[in-house]
Amino acid sequence: MIRALLPHPLLTLGLFATWLLLSGSVSAGDVLVAIMAALAIPQVMRRLEPDRSGVRSPGTVMRLASYVAVDVLRSNYAVGTIILGRRKRERVSGFIHVPLDLRNRYGLAVLAIIVTSTPGTLWVQYDRLSGRLLLHVLDLVEEQDWIDLIKGRYERLLMDIFP
Repeated sequence: MIRALLPHPLLTLGLFATWLLLSGSVSAGDVLVAIMAALAIPQVMRRLEPDRSGVRSPGTVMRLASYVAVDVLRSNYAVGTIILGRRKRERVSGFIHVPLDLRNRYGLAVLAIIVTSTPGTLWVQYDRLSGRLLLHVLDLVEEQDWIDLIKGRYERLLMDIFP
């Protein structure tokens, strides 16, 4: 009975709190609208609920998170030196195709977040049929190095995390 009314309790609570924070008021009308939205939206989400994705290997998740943190810091520094003009050589940006073996949609979503949140790289397109990722790189020195980085540093770990 309670699961039918509250299929996603945390979403319900989050929606209720967010509504009140955004409205800036806790009047009776705002609380009533917040309750209605918090109860109705999870019912819609129930229809859209995707299949469950099991996450394996929590240690691998932590290792991936540490790699991403280090890479984002390094990339911020590299992009900063490019923008401030402190690099002596000419910068070459370009597009590369990265052949991916990863097919899990949650793993691909995490990879898209990693690539796009790393300064200097941008996820442009993914071809589901061929498994090729089109990636834009601000400072493209060697294409194969980027392919090895994506496949070896991120894709391999994501394939271990997402079955």
